[in-house]
Parts: sequence; C-alpha cells; structure tokens
Amino acid sequence: MRNRARMALLSVLALFLSMLAACGSAKLDAGQPQLRETNVNGVPLRYEEQGAGETVVLIHGAIADYRAWDAARDAIAAHYRVVAPSNRYFGAASWPDDGARFSMQTHADDLAAFIRALNAGPVDLVGWSYGADIGLVVAVQHPELVRSVFAYEPSLTTFVTDASDRKAIAADQQQAFGPAFVASKRGDQQAALRPFVDGVNGAPGTYDGLPDRVRVVLSDNARTIPLQLNAPPPPAITCAQLGTIAAPVAIARGTLTRPFFRIAADTAHRCIPASRLVLLENGRHLAPVEMPGDFDAALLGFLSRRD
Repeated sequence: MRNRARMALLSVLALFLSMLAACGSAKLDAGQPQLRETNVNGVPLRYEEQGAGETVVLIHGAIADYRAWDAARDAIAAHYRVVAPSNRYFGAASWPDDGARFSMQTHADDLAAFIRALNAGPVDLVGWSYGADIGLVVAVQHPELVRSVFAYEPSLTTFVTDASDRKAIAADQQQAFGPAFVASKRGDQQAALRPFVDGVNGAPGTYDGLPDRVRVVLSDNARTIPLQLNAPPPPAITCAQLGTIAAPVAIARGTLTRPFFRIAADTAHRCIPASRLVLLENGRHLAPVEMPGDFDAALLGFLSRRD
C-alpha cells in the first residue's frame, strides 16, 4: 500500500512539474511580433500579433499606430495573445481617402468589425488616451465583443456633467493643445509635434526626451494632427451608458497627469460602479512609453483578476 501511495504521489508531482514547465516555457516563448493585414469595413488595417492564449487587443492613441505599444507589448505577450491594430488613417501606409471619415465613431465601428474578424470571441480591450475612448465606446455599443476593458487616461468627456469640472476641462484643454493647434493651422504638422506631446503630458521637454524610435512613430503620424484637432464630436456616451458595462473595467491614470485626464478618468470610474481605479505613482499621460514596467504590472494585475 505504501508503494502504491508513493507511486501515486510521484505521478501527481510529475504532472505538476510538467504543467509548471509548460507554463514557464509559454511565458518565455512569446515569439516575435508578426505584422499582418486584414480588410475591415472596406479598408485595409495593419496589425501586429504576438503570443498565445486569450486575446488582448491594444488600442493606440493619437499621433500613433500599433508601434506605440513596442515598449509594453512583450511583457503582455508572455501571457496572452496580443493583437495591436493601427486605426484607420494612422500609420505610415497611404490613406483610403482624404481623411473625411476620421471620427471616433468610425474608429469604434472599425474596431468592432476587427474583433469579429479575429473570430476570437470576447476580447480584453486595452486602450490608451484616444484608444481608451474607442474601447469604452465599443464596450457600450458592442458589449458581446468585450471580456474586459483597461482604459488608461481616456480623453472622452461626454459623460462629465459637473459644471466646475467642465470649466476646468475646457481651460486645461486650451493650455494643453493651444500651441499645437496654432502650429497645425499654419500647416506645419511636424512643428506641432513638440507642443502636442509636451502639452498632453503636462511636462515641457517630454518630446525631446523620448527615444528616437518613439519620435519616428510620432513623425509618421503627424499628418493626423489636423484630423484629430478638427474631428467631429465623439459619440455622446453618457454616465448612465457607461454604467451599463457589465464586463470588468479598470480606469487607470497617472498620479501626475494633468487635470483634463484626471477629471475624465475619475468621472468614468464613478460612472461604472464596479470599476477599479488604478493609479500609476508618478505617472503621466505617456506612462506606457515612459514607465512601461509600471504600466505592464498594473495591466497584468488587472487581467489576472478580471474573472
């Protein structure tokens, strides 16, 4: 009997060790990101794919494309299948038109169609800034496609109704984007990059301190600045609509972020009663490239507990 019990124990131990080894190898073997392309709503969209497992869709923000996630992607792909698309009109490829359909609703419609094309079932949406806005819109309009939402510093404010908050947002937006808007109106989109990035991060010198590879991405997408600054109004998502999101939601922001993003994030958190507010200590709006380790830790912590 003792031998039989000992053999059973060794069998269980061997199974445990093999499972542990499999998990370890999966973490180490995320592979290299693969660049792919698919047709969505009649438009070709490029995306990067890396890793295996449950699907996490990364949605970039303004003046960016799928490369915006380069600093953060590998750590996420060690645990999940990561898919990072470039939104319509973004990236270095030619546009399908002159940008006439640039809008948050267009990008939300494209993302919903893209998720369906993946045929991966409900996915985890991870959005940053304008990408967080798109993710929240999709979660409201297409809840069947969404397993969870991690929204880092959304810029959408249609659900902010407090008069003093709206006044503070308007003043802060003018301070953040005013100089970039002036440069963009002159037709010099490259010159608008520095004030846009410094303004959105609330820290002069941010642009000059970014790695060269990040500035290349920004330069490639500078042509989207006038489209972004002159876009039609976003979908009028209300606080009540945000409150209908049944999937797990984390609203994240940096502790040093400017008032515009702080108010938007904190209000979104209050509108979604079951949401978690995640704070990145000493983080600003560009935390996914300035503090990728902290960002990944916050995201992976949320994903590991979302169920």
